[in-house]
Amino acid sequence: MSAAERARKHRWTLKRGDEVVVVSGDDKGRRGKILDVSRERQRVVVAGVNRAKTHQRPSQKNPQGGIVEREMAIHISNVRLWDASLEKATRVRRKKLDDGTRVRVAVASGETLED
Repeated sequence: MSAAERARKHRWTLKRGDEVVVVSGDDKGRRGKILDVSRERQRVVVAGVNRAKTHQRPSQKNPQGGIVEREMAIHISNVRLWDASLEKATRVRRKKLDDGTRVRVAVASGETLED
């Protein structure tokens, strides 16, 4: 099964702008907002998490060049949505309402998430 097929099968319950907490890895316990989602690679970039130093060539934007610290992508299975009402990590489900619309629901608290 190719990466594109896996990405199509996976239900994406997290999206850009969601506040998440890292549940495994070196940055376990750190929180931040999702900056970018890569569905093909099944990875997300979270603000302030998994920072790495990269060498940057001089350019018009950055004439000095040098070593820049930036966030790198982590696998989506290593993050969970942060439930502010319970102040803990939670999984997310999709629920179909009576009028036919689908909404995201936090499993721990049962609250509907705004899209």
